Amino acid sequence: MNRNKVNVIGAGRVGQTFLTLLNASADCQIQDVLSANYASAQQVVQQLGAGRAVEHISDLRRADLWIIAVPDTQISAVASALAKTLAGADADQPSIAFHCSGFFPADEMMPLRQLNWCLASVHPVLSFAHPDKAKDQFKGALCGLEGDEDAIAFLQPVLESLGASCFSIHSEGKSLYHAAAVISNNFTVVLQAIAREAWAKAGVADDIIPLLNAKLLESTVENVIALGPQDALTGPAARGDEKVVTSQGNDVARWHPEAGDVYRTLSTLAKTLKKDGATGRS
Repeated sequence: MNRNKVNVIGAGRVGQTFLTLLNASADCQIQDVLSANYASAQQVVQQLGAGRAVEHISDLRRADLWIIAVPDTQISAVASALAKTLAGADADQPSIAFHCSGFFPADEMMPLRQLNWCLASVHPVLSFAHPDKAKDQFKGALCGLEGDEDAIAFLQPVLESLGASCFSIHSEGKSLYHAAAVISNNFTVVLQAIAREAWAKAGVADDIIPLLNAKLLESTVENVIALGPQDALTGPAARGDEKVVTSQGNDVARWHPEAGDVYRTLSTLAKTLKKDGATGRS
């Protein structure tokens, strides 16, 4: 059985995760790995026991599948350099390429269309804080797909064989889609940091703060999943206790002006959510 040859550009946390997952797939063969740091690429292929680390983009061989796992702002430049390097080589054998940005659509790799490649974006809704954890969490992870129909038709069964559940994203909605992920994930982390700092400022013992944080966060997640945001929401804004909201907002602002702005804005949205079932925009 022929296995799909895979090249990966970018050996950071996302690239390493895909390399590990695809290396265990019966349908894929890791071929070449290019990273900004050659030593990183060498280390990855040594750990995998598969593939070849290369130093320059011109060293990359033709492949069936290309994964562009570089930072968002580098995707276009990498695609341009790759298209220029491969122009005229095996033009009758188009490949499939995808990047992993939640913000940019597949067309960020537009120069590769000159090679008649099919393009897609693949955004696993997953925290890539550590490759080993991300690999284990990939099974059951939701994975947003956007791009050319032929690319998606190829990629969806591959991703599903790795354990992902795929869904479609509209190209024109990519920015708002990714903003939602940032709000749901990254901003939640920021809010936990603010809460911990406020508890510390209020004089709560250091050993108690993580326990408070964990218990409240765990119960909140459980309630949102079970009940939905409107019914899970509690607190002074949800109760309509304007005196507490105003006084508390002032206290927070005196301690931390930016956090005070966050408190007041979220209190307004919380009041609307509890009353109307939405924050006011749809």
